[in-house]
This record gives sequence, structure tokens and C-alpha cells, in this order.
Amino acid sequence: MSARTLALLFFCLLAPAVAQAEVAPPPLLLANVYEGDADVSQYWVSEKLDGVRGYWDGERLLTRGGHPVNPPDWFTAGWPKRPMDGELWMGRGHFAAVSGVVRTEEPVDAAWRKVRFMVFDLPAHGGPFEARVFAMRRLLDDPDIPWLRPVRQFRVDDAAALDERLADIVDKGGEGLMLHRRDAIHETGRSDALLKYKPYRDAEARVVAYTEGEGKYEGMLGALVVERPDGLRFRIGTGFTDAERADPPPVGSRITYRYNGLTADGVPRFARFLRVRPQMPAEQRE
Repeated sequence: MSARTLALLFFCLLAPAVAQAEVAPPPLLLANVYEGDADVSQYWVSEKLDGVRGYWDGERLLTRGGHPVNPPDWFTAGWPKRPMDGELWMGRGHFAAVSGVVRTEEPVDAAWRKVRFMVFDLPAHGGPFEARVFAMRRLLDDPDIPWLRPVRQFRVDDAAALDERLADIVDKGGEGLMLHRRDAIHETGRSDALLKYKPYRDAEARVVAYTEGEGKYEGMLGALVVERPDGLRFRIGTGFTDAERADPPPVGSRITYRYNGLTADGVPRFARFLRVRPQMPAEQRE
């Protein structure tokens, strides 16, 4: 990206949002943040996988936003004809790789051989989550479909034990933990029935403009100007590789960033770029 282009974009703080295709998202349960005040003995705990969330509706595999995923036919052959909520995953630290595979319109067989669908809920089961845990274990035990498996769920006695598990997962390259209340009936939307626990917080924002870099970054990206869903705009100037500064996320795209709490004005503290939110091909054509 040239310095002239960046300079022009710097003055585009009021750039309109890129039009997005209207797609009905699947009925998902979304997590709140674990703040240390829940009785963790009443939750099942699992690793928070750094993949792409997927929803199997019994016939089709969809993204969180409702866009169809196009895996090879063999990938979903023999899957149960019932809804399953999970994560398309290639292992810790491979988010970029799996998001690339999922976005590809024409599936590459060799790439999909490395992907697993890790199921963490059965939305249509009807029973409490604890019953759904045991149902997933019974349902997803076909040795001929090793890429379809339940996420490992475990229990802890108290907050200290939870912190030990978090430290162990993070030391091994994981993102964090998910806590799902044992007695929770499946619901949609954000709920305390599902909590995420990480050593930092993350959120999404839309890129609205750039500022130009200085010094060794002259002619490259200095910072992204981003907008939260509530309309607050702020800058993110760290977390980028040199390649990302030379070719930053386009205006209108959505990014994920990390932060450590909020300032008194509600601005994310120490915001750091994490990654571009994956877009399905239909979104990219808009």
C-alpha cells in the first residue's frame, strides 16, 4: 500500500460500512465472560478451541453467520441427522489455516483431511447440558469418522483448580477455557449459562480508516481506526506484522482485537490486533 493511499484513507474516518449479505444465522448460544464469581463446581469445563465455529443443522454445515460451508462430500457423510454446534479445528495455533480452508468455495480434499469438527453441544436435545454431554459421547463414537468428535468436557472443584487448568492450557498454546452450566437447558443469545475464561479479553470491531506510520513504518500502516458495534471509535496500533502493515485489513472488514479491561471512558485498554475475522466468499463479493 502506497503512502498516498494511506494518506487518503486517513481522512476517511466516516467511510460507510461495506454492504453485507443478509443471512439468517443459526440459533446459537453465546458466552459471557467468567468474572470469578460463579460456582465453577456447577459447570462442565472444556478448552476454548481457536478454530471456526460451525453449526450442523442435520443436513448442512454453516458458519456462525449462517453462510454455507462447502467441505468435500465425504466429510459430512454419515453424520447424525440432528443439529450439532461445534468448532472446525486443525489444532492449537492454526486458526489462519482452518479459516482459509473453510472460506474456500472449491474444497481441497487434502486440506480438509486435516480438519476436525469438534462438537460441544446438541441444541435440539432438550435436556440439561449434563445430559447433552453424555449424549454427545454416545453419539459421536464412530471409529470410521474420526474427524467428528465431542470436545472433551471435565469438571473442577473450585476456582483455584480452574485457574490451574487455565494456566496449563495457555502454557500449551491454547486460548482459554469454556464453562457450561450443568443444569442449563439450551437457549439462544448471550447467557451466563456459558462462560469464557481467558487471560485477556477479545472483541470484534469494523475497520473504518487508517493512520500512516512513522519512522521505519513510513508509507505503511500506523494504526487502524476501528468502530465497535456501539459506535465507539478508537485506534489499534500494535500487534501487526510488517507484512500486515504493508497490506492492512481493508476498510469495512471486521477484525478481532485483544485488550485488558476498559478505561474510565469505556475505551479498550492496550488494544492489540489479533486477526481479521474470516469472511465467506458470498460476503467478499458484496
